[in-house]
Formats: sequence, structure tokens, C-alpha cells
Amino acid sequence: QVQVVESGGGLVQPGGSLRLSCAASGIIFRPYVMGWYRQTPGKERELVATMTTFTTTKYADSVKGRFTISRDNAKNTVSLQMNSLKPEDTAVYYCNAQILQGGTTNYWGQGTQVTVSY
Repeated sequence: QVQVVESGGGLVQPGGSLRLSCAASGIIFRPYVMGWYRQTPGKERELVATMTTFTTTKYADSVKGRFTISRDNAKNTVSLQMNSLKPEDTAVYYCNAQILQGGTTNYWGQGTQVTVSY
């Protein structure tokens, strides 16, 4: 059974930092892409940052220079270091593991809340 579990969300003041972590287990094939998405009420889920097994990264323009994604392929884990947080970063953050094997399969975590506020 595939499980994707996030941790590390919480409340932080503007300008602060948080680190999100995610571990995928029960997966037979190594995810080609692992990354983070976020969603706020009434809006579609949006890409924050992703990394392939070849360490190619993609970042949303709004987080470039502030967020850094890292990944451990051997452990199927991915982390997101978030610095200089802004109130507009407030959202539920979801971890994604994408497997390319006979098609594309996406696995999602349950989400972790990040709130940036005084």
C-alpha cells in the first residue's frame, strides 16, 4: 500500500522559515518526480516546486529565491526549505510522488497546513 506522508507545517511569522518533509513508502518503482503543491480555499492546487530523479528542478515564480527543494532518491523523500515566508504563502501544502511506469500515476499526501501570520 502506497503512503505519502508530510510533516513540518505550522504557524510562522512573516519573514520566518519552515521546513516541510515528505516520505513515500510502499512504492515499487522510484518516483520520477517528487515535489510540493499548495492550495488555498476556492483556488486550484498549484505547483510550488518539483525535482526529478536527475535533480532537474521547477519552481513557481512566486517562490524562486526563497524556497529550496531537495530529495533523497534512495529513501524516496523530498523536503522543502521555505525562507522569507510571506502571508500569501499561507496554504495547505501537498506532497506529490509521480511514477512513470506503464503510464503516469500520481500519489498525494494528506496535506499539511502552513500559516504565515503575526
